Amino acid sequence: MNGLLSQWSWDPDGWIVAAGILCAVSSAVLGNFLVLRRMSMLGDAITHAVLPGLAVAFFISESRSSVPMFIGAVVVGILTAYFTEWIRGVGDVDEGASMGVVFTTLFALGLVMVVQAADHVDLDPGCVLYGAIELTPLDKITLPGDVRIPRAVVTLFVIAVINIGFVTIFLKELKISSFDPALATTVGFSARRMHYLLMTLVAVTAVASFESVGNILVVAMFVVPPAAAYMLTDRLSTMIVLSMIIAAVAAVTGHITALAIPPLFGFQSTTTAGMMAVCAGMLFLMASMFGPRHGFVVRFFRQRLLSFRILSDDVVSLLYRFEERGNRQAATMGSLSEILIADRFSLKLVLQWLQRMGEIAFHDTAYALTDAGRIRATELVRSHRLWEHYLVSQAGLSADRIHATAERLEHFTDNDLLGRLDIETESPSTDPHGSEIPATTSIERPATDVDVDGNNSQRQVD
Repeated sequence: MNGLLSQWSWDPDGWIVAAGILCAVSSAVLGNFLVLRRMSMLGDAITHAVLPGLAVAFFISESRSSVPMFIGAVVVGILTAYFTEWIRGVGDVDEGASMGVVFTTLFALGLVMVVQAADHVDLDPGCVLYGAIELTPLDKITLPGDVRIPRAVVTLFVIAVINIGFVTIFLKELKISSFDPALATTVGFSARRMHYLLMTLVAVTAVASFESVGNILVVAMFVVPPAAAYMLTDRLSTMIVLSMIIAAVAAVTGHITALAIPPLFGFQSTTTAGMMAVCAGMLFLMASMFGPRHGFVVRFFRQRLLSFRILSDDVVSLLYRFEERGNRQAATMGSLSEILIADRFSLKLVLQWLQRMGEIAFHDTAYALTDAGRIRATELVRSHRLWEHYLVSQAGLSADRIHATAERLEHFTDNDLLGRLDIETESPSTDPHGSEIPATTSIERPATDVDVDGNNSQRQVD
């Protein structure tokens, strides 16, 4: 790494990274709304389907001038979005199928035309698909003040400013039209117009990236950073910012790894644009694993902790019932495992944790509740039996169908809900099965008034 840093220079490495960052950020900021609208494939379709527009521009102008390229790509990009909507409406097919028809047809037509155009003008089909971001520093323009900057960097900077400005100015409209197009029309602006404007910018961004970074990277950046940000947050504004940060980090690390990783395997280097896309994919993998809300690793451990807590509740509740029946000696590891249908490993962990918390103790061959554990068990059993009474008296369920439901509800009943449940059931002394409902002094009952009919009515207390 030190050797790599010693070889690093702003020209060319800095300009390569700058072009990658600008392409990634300008793509990701629009890609958020493609992801939210479940139209990620439309970004892919447009970036491929603009090839006929590029080829037509080359045939007409016989040059790679940016203006004909933009015009051709924008026209075809809008047509792609229009044809997709038209086929979906007329053919009564889902959006994925309509995008697939338009995407494959226009892309195949574009490849044929690009190969034909390559015989007449200076056009490399591989450059269109894979880009040549490493050559970005070679094509520079002179700005006022005798400052020389790569042409691609200037172009991508303008595109990034336009895209960020568009999202900033029309964030409310984009949000409403993405989540509720009917509401957008009611509010007073056209969701369809916002859709086509977004698709136009997607097409412009794609074509601006073709010559410098290629199709592969821009497709990845339209989808992967927004999808990764979606795994990390549920707020749209935060998602947009995170997607831009993830895209920029992928661009930087992509160039570094393109230079650093191949020598470890005996190669000189690899494609920077490809490594940027790979790094974006790795960042998405990390977000999908460790995202605070949607990461599957975090969800796994959260579910395990919930299962652990529920099992600990079940253990102290069962020990309480053993005490009720005067059968404390039955609370052995084997009987607990059999009754609770729990594997011995999980049960042993729970029992050890409850002992460490001082809620149970082991005497001779059986487990028993301590005073602290008995308090917790009392609340759980009381909650369970009050729920059973409520389900019979208020919900009208039969007594033989309520145990499983009450078993689930008891684990998620806090003191406030338990107090309200006590009021609704009018403080019964037994449950529908005739078991005694244990008393408690820890419930803070909501203040109530008694109306003229003698019924309890809740009153707000300051």
